[in-house]
Amino acid sequence: MNTSYLLRRDFCTWLEKPLGQRLLKIEQAELEGILPNLFGYHLIQLGAVSKEVDLLSSSCIWHQVVLEVDIWSEAQSPGLLSRVDALPFASATVDVIVLPHVLEYEPNPYQILREVQRVLVPEGTLIILGLNPWSFWGLWRFFLYRHKQMPWYGRFYSLACIRSWLTLLGLEAVKSSRFLFCPPLGQSIRLEQKPHFLEDIGRRWCPFFAGGYLIVAKKQVVRLSPVDARWCDNSSLEISSLAEPVA
Repeated sequence: MNTSYLLRRDFCTWLEKPLGQRLLKIEQAELEGILPNLFGYHLIQLGAVSKEVDLLSSSCIWHQVVLEVDIWSEAQSPGLLSRVDALPFASATVDVIVLPHVLEYEPNPYQILREVQRVLVPEGTLIILGLNPWSFWGLWRFFLYRHKQMPWYGRFYSLACIRSWLTLLGLEAVKSSRFLFCPPLGQSIRLEQKPHFLEDIGRRWCPFFAGGYLIVAKKQVVRLSPVDARWCDNSSLEISSLAEPVA
């Protein structure tokens, strides 16, 4: 049994706990501001997350598939099972792809993004949800990583790192948002009763220290500019420019 499978299984188990549910509900709210404005034929979510929270519920795209990245599929009734680094889709066939915390628990995140870029249609949309290493959540990971506790046992990637990968793959980051400014104080605390002023203050004054982020990227299309044919018009040549015949 591979390591990424075990990590993904443990992470999905953690998402069912109060702190994980809090994270998913915030991310669902963030997606509600984006998905209704995206159109197409096919929407794919790579990685099931929870039985309680449907991240794709606000999308108007009719054909939606939740693809589990391994054989464990109790989280969200996946419609397809596959390796995430070798997607079972033809190139340029998917309109929107959502990656909820997949990169943190896979050994080769760049290869996953390469596969996503391959299957996206031109001008297709990629949405990545991740955890910020430069935050309270990242600080918790620093102390708890060696204890192999979730979600701290994954590898957190910064927004700058994700953007650099996207640029190399021809994906343009067009929008991002930051959220989750409350520290992860423990699963026994009723986080839903905490005031929202920390979120408001964080978004306004210190967005770079957010625990979570969302980034939207578009697959760029290289458009060839037509060559102006006038450059080869022989009539523009001056007769006087030709050499005179020698007597």
